[in-house]
Formats: sequence, C-alpha cells, structure tokens
Amino acid sequence: MRKFIDYFLLYLKGIAMGSADVVPGVSGGTIAFITGIYEQLLNSIKSVDAQALNYLRRFEFKALWEHVNGTFLLVLLAGIATSVVTLAKVITHLLGEYPIPVWSFFFGLIVISALIILREIKKWSFGVIIAIVLGITAAYFITSLTPAETPDASWFLFIAGAVAICAMILPGISGAFILLMFGKYEYVLTAIKELKIADILIFGAGCVVGLLSFARVVSWLFNKYHNLTVGVLSGFMIGSLYKVWPWKKAVETYVDRHGEIKPLHEVNVMPNEYLAQTGIEPQFIEALGFAAGGFLLVLAIDRLAAYLKPEN
Repeated sequence: MRKFIDYFLLYLKGIAMGSADVVPGVSGGTIAFITGIYEQLLNSIKSVDAQALNYLRRFEFKALWEHVNGTFLLVLLAGIATSVVTLAKVITHLLGEYPIPVWSFFFGLIVISALIILREIKKWSFGVIIAIVLGITAAYFITSLTPAETPDASWFLFIAGAVAICAMILPGISGAFILLMFGKYEYVLTAIKELKIADILIFGAGCVVGLLSFARVVSWLFNKYHNLTVGVLSGFMIGSLYKVWPWKKAVETYVDRHGEIKPLHEVNVMPNEYLAQTGIEPQFIEALGFAAGGFLLVLAIDRLAAYLKPEN
C-alpha cells in the first residue's frame, strides 16, 4: 500500500510539473525542486548513457529499466503528459479570461518557492550572493525580451524543443516562455491539442536531445558547486517575477494566424496606474487573495513533502 501511495504522489507531482510547464513564466523545474524530486530527476535523466545503450543492445531490458530508474521516470512522465494534454487548453483559457488573478497566483507561488530554495543553501558566502545576483540578472534579461516572429520549419521547431526543455528543468525559467520568445508557444499548444503527430515528434526529438545533454551539466554543477548552483537557480526565480507581474500594458501588438490581436511587447505598470492606462479594473484585492493562495499552496506542498520524506 505504501508503494502505491508513493507512486500516486509521484504521479501528482508530475501533473503539477506538467501544469507549470504549459504556463509562460512558471517552471516545472520549480515544482520538482520544492517537492524534493529535482536531483533524482536529473540523476535519472543522466543515467541514459553509454551503459544504458549497452543494456539495450544486449536486450537486457530489466537491467536497463533499473539503470535508468524507469519506474520513477514512467510515473512522473505519465503525470506530466496528463497535464499537458488535458490542461493546456484550460490554462490558456484562464490566462485569457482572468489574467490578473491567474498571474497573481503564480506570482505568490514563485515568491515563496524562491525563499524555500534559498533555504537549501548550506553555507553562505560572497560567491553565493554574486551567484544569486547573476541569476536574477539573467532571468530578468531573458524574461524581458520581446517575443519574436520565427519560421515554422522543422529544424527550428527541433531547436525550440531543445532549448525549451532545458528551461523547463530549471527552477524559475519557464520553457513555455522560451517557446513564447521563439514564437512557438501557440504553435506547439495547437499541435498538442490537434494531435499533429509530425510536429509533436520533431519537437519531442529536440526535447530529448536537449534534456539528455543539459541534465548532465546541471547534475554536475549540483554535485560540485551545490551552494552556488542553488544561488543561481533561486536568482532565476526571483528574476522571473518580472514576467509574472499581474498588471501589464501592451505597447506593441500583432495579429495571429486566427486573426486575433495579441500583445507582442508588454510593460509592467503599478496597480494604481493600471486603470488609467488600460481602462481595466486592477482587481487589487482579488490579486492579493490569489497571490496569498499561491503562497500558501507552496507552503502546504513543502510541509507535505517534509512530512512524507523518509527518515535517514
């Protein structure tokens, strides 16, 4: 019974990761980190190596499964896939209809997540502070870039997948936003919703290549420079708050393939200026409530993870 509960909780973590990964500005890596499976995920991905290929070539499937931590990956990926397929349309609808409450919820979620990750720093130093500042600067620069119009060619879709998946496993940097910057966010969501198999396979191939390559780098950094790496990752999360600020004004727009006007470049404004500049109610009280909800949700997840963590 204990094993079933463990697998069910892992599946729920996968659902949470998948839900985060389809939202620009929120990272599935953040969910993995705060639920205590981040390093296990990196190690499992990293185990897809030459030894794994040897097991596959010799048809030693049991040894291969154990080597790559197959059950862990299968259950987690099943949860992620469930979210991506079922929630992509729901989340994009909510963002379109209720942007301020939804972004406020994510803002609160990321703030407390960054604080929780800072707690993982075992020894503070000047170098760790510099790492945090560099992480904040990098994330701010990335998330303040203007999304671009890009080609629909297969090679570019492959590259978008490889880069986006790297961001998806980094706490604080959203792979969905990377797709938005590449001009492929709506394209990929549409491919998933309409089951465009060729596009999904090309994008997926890029994800596999990027994931297998990048996971090794991050895992090595965790093992060799744990405190500095955590500092950079927490900085990423703090810097990404620029992207999830609930009150934005569009300064540049474009017409998408469905003839709808979409914002191309937005700037953040203060809540008290939002009504005057956009003509839309800032919903400040609701925003505070949803931000508090995101804050409390992460605290609850953190407490639950600590409660369920086996004693050493």
